[in-house]
Amino acid sequence: MELSRLGFDPWFQDQASKLCLPEQRIARVTAVDRGWYVVRNEEGEVPARATGKFLNSTESTMNMPCVGDWVCVHYDSEDSASIHTVLPRKSFLHRKSAGKNIELQMIAANIDVAFIVQSCHYDFNVARLERYLVMAKEGHVEPLLVLTKSDLVTADELEQLILLIRRGGISTRIIIVSNVTGAGLDQIKELMSLGKTYCLLGSSGVGKSTLINKLSGQDTLKTGTVSDSGEGRHTTVRRQLIVLEQGSMFIDTPGMREIGTFGVSEGINEIFDDIQKISFSCRFTNCSHTKEPGCAVLQAIEDGKLQPEHYGNYVKLKQESELNETAYSEKRKKDKTVGRFGQSEMKQSNKQK
Repeated sequence: MELSRLGFDPWFQDQASKLCLPEQRIARVTAVDRGWYVVRNEEGEVPARATGKFLNSTESTMNMPCVGDWVCVHYDSEDSASIHTVLPRKSFLHRKSAGKNIELQMIAANIDVAFIVQSCHYDFNVARLERYLVMAKEGHVEPLLVLTKSDLVTADELEQLILLIRRGGISTRIIIVSNVTGAGLDQIKELMSLGKTYCLLGSSGVGKSTLINKLSGQDTLKTGTVSDSGEGRHTTVRRQLIVLEQGSMFIDTPGMREIGTFGVSEGINEIFDDIQKISFSCRFTNCSHTKEPGCAVLQAIEDGKLQPEHYGNYVKLKQESELNETAYSEKRKKDKTVGRFGQSEMKQSNKQK
């Protein structure tokens, strides 16, 4: 398989020529699992580890290899490689790490289209859709909404779900899918192109792995049984890139319980562009759209021109992102101070010896 079929284009070639040493080769990261990686080039896949030098020079988890990355590797043998450099990314998906830890967690890189998957039955949530859309836009990834398990709802119920999405100011294309009847699968196949990378985002059990199996025509990924409620069971345990027979690629990801926002101001502005446009008429240029007099956004809600739920999620995402950015900045300052103190103590200790 040629590297171009894995998505390697002239832009990446230019980056590789600047960053990879002559004895190193180009490969793409196809799986990540607890510090181990799988990389693939035109000859096949092998397990890989990041070198100690690379790890010591990496200041943030954001710079660690993730699924979809192009990397400079040295093949230590026929069945193992070492990762020396991660090439710059064209696009990416990241979120705040789960829990109280304030760090950015990379999900995948160099994606052309993100299929944001929700079930029509038990998982549907417009606020969560908006979070995924912000994530995609922030990383310069084209989003597309996929509503699965349409066979579990009536036509009227499905129409109401779509209406809720549109009322929320979301204009992204929607594809209605049923893994049982096969409805909508052809629409997705028509969108997929040779050498392009697609990513599935969504909660556990919404049918992401089943969807990949249907598109590939084989049981590429393990899937779980479905409960009486129509809710699937979580099966994907690691992020991995799968090359389909038709030449396109899919990145499957474990279901996300948390979609914390962090450093996504650009994505918020794009997804909530209706609020941004209204805000130009606010009396104050620095209006927070929460309590100021002459706020055009609050007036639009009062006039029924803006949905309160849509506005509420905008405020929540903006405040959450700003709060996490502040906490992260303070943490970095503290880490640097501790680091300088440690270096000073080490130098002083060496002088006394």
